[in-house]
Amino acid sequence: MTLYLDVRDLRRLLQRLGLARLLAEIGAALREDFVRWEQFDKAPRCASHSPQGVIELMPIADGTRHAFKYVNGHPGNPALGLPTVMAFGVLSDMATGSPLLLSELTLTTALRTAATSALAAQVLARPGSRTMALIGNGAQSEFQALAFMTLCGITALRVYDTDAGATVKLLRNLRPYVESGRLAITPCASAAEAVRGSDIVTTATADKRHAGILVAGMIAPGMHLNALGGDCPGKTELDPAILHTARVFVEYAPQSRLEGEIQHMAHDFPVTELWRVLAGRAPGRTRDDEITVFDSVGFALEDFSALRTLDRLAREQQIGQELALVPEMPDPKDLWGWAHQAT
Repeated sequence: MTLYLDVRDLRRLLQRLGLARLLAEIGAALREDFVRWEQFDKAPRCASHSPQGVIELMPIADGTRHAFKYVNGHPGNPALGLPTVMAFGVLSDMATGSPLLLSELTLTTALRTAATSALAAQVLARPGSRTMALIGNGAQSEFQALAFMTLCGITALRVYDTDAGATVKLLRNLRPYVESGRLAITPCASAAEAVRGSDIVTTATADKRHAGILVAGMIAPGMHLNALGGDCPGKTELDPAILHTARVFVEYAPQSRLEGEIQHMAHDFPVTELWRVLAGRAPGRTRDDEITVFDSVGFALEDFSALRTLDRLAREQQIGQELALVPEMPDPKDLWGWAHQAT
């Protein structure tokens, strides 16, 4: 039988364990899996594009387990009452091909993206960074804010969105953290105002276009940029001039050169894959005044880490249900007989 986790199960798991623990658990799995990067069979995701958005399949395997995610990105969906991003995934046993876990990944994608951002910032941002600009206050924003608060020590946010309602939503959702004194939030009138004085800048916008959310004149020495929104061909957030002045880090270079901020750049533009830093194969930040960019597009290894974490935690917490996704037959060769057996 396959363990099945739907969105209600994930919400129960989140409420039972708490956001901080769930982010920490996923973050620990991410670090473990990035360090053993060379054990994985990897490929860029397979994408099907339309004028409205994209649908993608993201597979990966490590010889013991296989994982894949189905995910979309449709910026116009909120006007239709649908999330911009929707996803589900499967974790399987490589020895038999048996599906072990079928899980929602819409909520989980937000969690693993936030945990990956924080993991990268731990090695790329200046030590002692406490203020972050958050440009784009949509569905990802609260998760990013709280991952940086709990895993990186951020205590102040400077927030901006072209949709004022999105910022109102973020302020409402994060009010308990403000009232407890753990987080100070300053709404700003522009991206430039939000960036001013920040140690870390996170961009998480949704428009499918080449956008100049950040331009070179906004960026001060020593900043770390966590660029999330450039995640498919034709969709970027940073002025290319920024990349020429920064050290750029990516998840998987063959995919990032197609989809990330570096799609603007020459094919031999120098980048460092994050796993090399985490494994001690390459330096992260080398100077306090260095500008670093994590050009994050999302990679299948992150979903693998999240799925194996969910599989373990859900079984420990006895959350989820068994699903007859594959027939269980007395004679594995007699599918016809099983199909025609009286119910």
